[in-house]
Amino acid sequence: MAFRSFYVFVTCALALGAEKKPITIDTLMETPAGRRDFGGNPVWAPDGAHFAYLKGKQIMLYDVAAKSEKELLSIEPLEKAAVPVPEATRFDWQNRRVSESSFEWSDSGKELLISVGGDLFLFHMDGSKWDQLTATPEPEHDPKLSPDATQVAFRRGHDLYSLDIASRNITRLTEDGAPTLLNGELDWVYPEELELSTAYWWSPDSKRIAYLQFDTAREMVYPQVSLLGLRAVMEPERYPQAGTPNADVHVGVVSSKGGVTRWMDLGETRGFLIARVRWTPDSSKLAIERMNRVQNQLDLMLADISTGGARSILHESDPHWINMNDLFRFLPDGQFIWGSERDGFRHLYLYDLDGKQRKRLTEGHWEVENVAGLNEPNKTLYFVSSETSPLERQLYSIKLNGKDRTRISQGAGTHSISMSPTTEYYMDTFSSLTEPSRKTLRNSSGTEWAVYREANHKLTDEYELLPAEIVNFKSADGTLLYARLIKPANFRAGEKYPAVVMVYGGPGAQSVRNAWSSANWDQVLAARGFVIWQLDNRGSTGRGHAFETPIYHRMGKVELVDQLEGIQYLIAQGFVDPKRIGMYGWSYGGYMTLYSLLNAPDVFRAGIAGAPVTNWHNYDTIYTERYLGLPAENEEGYKSSSAVEYAAKLQAKLLMVHNVEDDNVLFQNTMQMADAFEHAGKLFDMVIYPQKSHGVGGPVRRQLLEKTTDFFEKNLK
Repeated sequence: MAFRSFYVFVTCALALGAEKKPITIDTLMETPAGRRDFGGNPVWAPDGAHFAYLKGKQIMLYDVAAKSEKELLSIEPLEKAAVPVPEATRFDWQNRRVSESSFEWSDSGKELLISVGGDLFLFHMDGSKWDQLTATPEPEHDPKLSPDATQVAFRRGHDLYSLDIASRNITRLTEDGAPTLLNGELDWVYPEELELSTAYWWSPDSKRIAYLQFDTAREMVYPQVSLLGLRAVMEPERYPQAGTPNADVHVGVVSSKGGVTRWMDLGETRGFLIARVRWTPDSSKLAIERMNRVQNQLDLMLADISTGGARSILHESDPHWINMNDLFRFLPDGQFIWGSERDGFRHLYLYDLDGKQRKRLTEGHWEVENVAGLNEPNKTLYFVSSETSPLERQLYSIKLNGKDRTRISQGAGTHSISMSPTTEYYMDTFSSLTEPSRKTLRNSSGTEWAVYREANHKLTDEYELLPAEIVNFKSADGTLLYARLIKPANFRAGEKYPAVVMVYGGPGAQSVRNAWSSANWDQVLAARGFVIWQLDNRGSTGRGHAFETPIYHRMGKVELVDQLEGIQYLIAQGFVDPKRIGMYGWSYGGYMTLYSLLNAPDVFRAGIAGAPVTNWHNYDTIYTERYLGLPAENEEGYKSSSAVEYAAKLQAKLLMVHNVEDDNVLFQNTMQMADAFEHAGKLFDMVIYPQKSHGVGGPVRRQLLEKTTDFFEKNLK
């Protein structure tokens, strides 16, 4: 196998001759002294010359031209003015991917709409004063200013409302909202798997609102229960498991002044997903992306809001599945940018509203990750892609005629771009294996305008961050694979060390990147003498659709083949003890840990599986059916992909970790795995946490870190 090592991260010389401290669990739990505020996420003003961000209880304003910032307002007076929200009598399951902005600019840039304590406030830039728009014990969710800044829409309970700012009159736009009928409100699975962050949208002319209505009555109810009180409390969660009904979703349009909803006729709703909704620039139509249930067919529908009639103007199909993206952009003339993986890599195309392709804008064996901005007068599109390397992300520009593609960002590594609406400036958050994150403001040509936040070298100056390198090698079938390697503290050639394989391995994620990773648990283990190894197997993202699809209809098998080839390569380097190899993973990584230990029992001595999917029948519809299909149509694929099926093959020491009220990977998975082990007479360890999340956070995280570290110390040393 060919070997090449690059992007080597070399630790700095010891500062002033003083010995650097190792990364410990204390380091991870405590914020290092001197750590600076990194500036928050910029919310750009429409003029493209200012942005605001939240800093504690202050909204700050940055003036790009002046390279200065100041406090715009404190939200503490707003908190005092807000009406207290009564304590909920039942826990309300909300998906963590639902996005509700704490503040937003008006299109004129003269006002800020601010949500504090469940009430709404309007801040006036010209007089630096604010008005309270609502004062109710029931919170106003997902507020949005109309484009002309005369109205505010929001959700109260399960219904949509609009508020006229001048008169303060509130109009209820929908009347039938209920716990199982959600107007302008997302269910749990749509934001998790389709990354849809809101369920309603203002028309550009401020006259109407398009919204999704979710009928969740047919979705199964998972019996979550809180066990911490004197009595157990039921906290049911609507969670559609693979093969069970999804919500029935409809698209409606209602006047912002109230009235009857006009429903768009998209055909049969059951068995289909409404993935995206956008207004045309003239406010006369909706562009709706509609997918079939297993997500290998996609139609871009154009719906007339006056009649509700709809037709498909663009159709995509794939023999495996279609990955949703947010590359779509309307142009003023009605043409639009479209993103597609039809040739195996995600690229940009230009279409008109008749569904005719006008131009292919990008092509090559690399992927467009996102559209950063559009300069309409100059007909220039800005996008982030992996053209230079699948391990990097760089900013490019291209003309709408497909010419003059130009790389703008510089420096090998990962550039995260937040571009102003005018595209005159952008914020570049850059890092690499050797360089901590640094934020700079730049003009559209890439020239640095100002350093917004300098890199924080506190960790590198005081702590021994052990060298990391990215290696690549070719597998037996010729597939190029990338991995990340950290050698242990006080490494000496000729010695054999225990190794921990860090794994995720699932679709939709790329773990090995030329980006700063700071101080993580892998550094704690490396400081204690472990080799750290992490590999992106086939099925992971960032390498094109063909690299993902080998897992289609059969999970675990191909991923394990690649992981084992990576381990064989690592052993061949001569410094890893093949009898002391462990594996750690969370979520899909927890699944991969179990699947690997059970299907390669001679390779691993120990493993930690956090929040694992153990039987894919237990996971949600949209994710699972995208890759495995419907259970009734791929019974063997579900069975052979299930870790539970192989419980009797356990030989390694195993620790399973899970939250009992995990809303994502249900605790049912771990219980079924435990039951299978017990019936097979296999010994294992298990730690259960009571948190209502997919990960373990807060102060109790120390206990988790101590437990997992101790587990590998005892079983691999």
